[in-house]
Amino acid sequence: MKVALFILNALLLWWWGCWRATGETEYTVVYKDPMQPVRARVKDLLGRMSLEEKIGQMTQIDREVATADIMKTYSIGSVLSGGGSTPLPDASAKDWVDMINGFQKGALSSRLGIPMIYGIDAVHGHNNVYNATIFPHNIGLGATRDPDLVKRIGAATAREVRATGIQYTFAPCIAVCRDPRWGRCYESYSEDPKVVQQMTEIIYGLQGEPPSESRKGVPYVGGKDKVAACAKHFVGDGGTTKGINENNTVIDMHGLLSIHMPAYSSSIIKGVSTIMVSYSSWNGQKMHANHGLVTGYLKDILKFKGFVISDWEGIDRITSPPHANYTYSVLAGIQAGIDMVMIPYSFKDFIDDLTFLVKNNFISMDRIDDAVERILKVKFTMGLFEDALADLNLVDELGSQAHRELAREAVRKSLVLLKNGKDGDAPLLPLPKRVSKILVAGNHADNLGYQCGGWTINWQGFSGNNYTRGTTILQAVKTAVDPTTQVVYNENPDSGFVKSNKFALAIVVVGEQPYAETAGDSETLTMMDPGPTTISNVCGAVKCIAVIISGRPIVIEPYMASIDALVAAWLPGTQGQGVTDVLFGDHNFTGKLPTTWFKTVDQLPMNVGDLHYDPLFPFGYGLTIEQPKVDVARHASAAAAAAATVDGRPCTIMVALSMLISLSGSSRDKSCSCSTKATTIIINKWSK
Repeated sequence: MKVALFILNALLLWWWGCWRATGETEYTVVYKDPMQPVRARVKDLLGRMSLEEKIGQMTQIDREVATADIMKTYSIGSVLSGGGSTPLPDASAKDWVDMINGFQKGALSSRLGIPMIYGIDAVHGHNNVYNATIFPHNIGLGATRDPDLVKRIGAATAREVRATGIQYTFAPCIAVCRDPRWGRCYESYSEDPKVVQQMTEIIYGLQGEPPSESRKGVPYVGGKDKVAACAKHFVGDGGTTKGINENNTVIDMHGLLSIHMPAYSSSIIKGVSTIMVSYSSWNGQKMHANHGLVTGYLKDILKFKGFVISDWEGIDRITSPPHANYTYSVLAGIQAGIDMVMIPYSFKDFIDDLTFLVKNNFISMDRIDDAVERILKVKFTMGLFEDALADLNLVDELGSQAHRELAREAVRKSLVLLKNGKDGDAPLLPLPKRVSKILVAGNHADNLGYQCGGWTINWQGFSGNNYTRGTTILQAVKTAVDPTTQVVYNENPDSGFVKSNKFALAIVVVGEQPYAETAGDSETLTMMDPGPTTISNVCGAVKCIAVIISGRPIVIEPYMASIDALVAAWLPGTQGQGVTDVLFGDHNFTGKLPTTWFKTVDQLPMNVGDLHYDPLFPFGYGLTIEQPKVDVARHASAAAAAAATVDGRPCTIMVALSMLISLSGSSRDKSCSCSTKATTIIINKWSK
């Protein structure tokens, strides 16, 4: 009898223990309960985490070094694909989903089962992925002056990104490019901070619109067809001396706040989830080590509640040469306020150094907890704890016809007509669809890679038509014209060929070769050879329209006399039909220059509002078909007058600051003001 009672008690104790364990897992663990507030879930999970697990969440690694076992062992918080880093050549949406789910299963099998977040540079559509819709680069979208269009592009991009299982894009770039010699100028919407602010509407497209009762600065991602966005690069990346990438932005506080900061205030109001720090320096101090701006201004004054992420090997570059003292770089970067570090390869060094710095009291546990709390807040807000694994429900969104039509609309709205007819001649545009013979020339006319630019399939872009799907301008011309019109393509014809063939007209498509970041820095801003020769040979023999494919204004003045009509097409992406929609008159030109088009590079930097403003074409310039000629000098004067506050800005700074400081309130209607001097004092205090 005693033995039976003993066995019964043992069984009851075993059952009770199992019930306790089961209850703990399924019912009483706050962070696993989707009915609990995000704040409560974050607090509960943070309290359960070890230092090692917290540091793992602060770690972002490239897919090339990620495995399911590494995700589990180190509690890695994020994985990314760098430019061109794909699971397979021409990988399908399913290939991407399978790879990402493999990493996610590793993360979910860790002790606490914290899901990872996967990031990618989807900066003009889902541009790393074969068959994705490639939209115009930001400079072209800035020419549209159409925030609603940009919002719709954000929504389409989000659906294509989610189709591949990815939840996070390192976009939008909200740099204000003040010098076209910068190799990232095409990633900027405009030289005018007001235009850049307007284009932050893309965040609503990418993430969804927060409910009206949402607090400012709090990240928001609204559903499984939305992604976490990343405003970048904080701050002043577009204002470096001579446009040198990753260099020094020399500007006073007044200029920094009124030119480079307003779009960040707008992004935070819109609920942007993350902000990426710039490689560049501000008045000699590396932004990745700038506590005064990253923590003091971004987090404490603007009340940004999402997480701050470094750029690729960004903390390494705090020292010169990079990685010279990595332990110091980790210390400086984390103390500055960076929450997640894009390492991307040597993650064990980062984990070891950060662990050492915390255990030896160089970095406080409060700083670590602040970083991890922000990361977890984004993950909970996105619903990753409930829907960590991707499915195939959205695979048909990748490169869908609806998205391609949207890209085609964006192309035609981005085109800027700069010239339409020589003096005394009738306008050349719109082109007739029915003529005997049209010549199409230029090395950009039938090259999808050149048409898309950098950050397409590969980091530096590509050449040719074999790396993704789309329509070149030549293909679009052949489709647009009447069936009786003969279209002849000759990439670089000599003048004899042009004269002997008696063409009715010619379309010359020339410009820059693809580039990204530092590879695109240029002191000369000349078009790619043999572009000038092609213009001379063709336009000297027949009426011609020159279509410029470039990521910025380039030297064009020497060829203006021979060109009958001139169109800035920027980097239009995969839908070349958008160009012919406008050339042949199905739609009118509506684009306006988002940046000043200089006469010579000796004038640079030159921005609207400058005292000696003498451009070839001023900011805001753009003809329509009904308006073939405009007094450029008068237009330049009007543009300068309208933008008088861009450099002098006594009112802009107050408006900007009143908007920025209003973020401390809980209602969207509240605002207050603050002087530049007072703000400078606050930042200087934090910088010490």
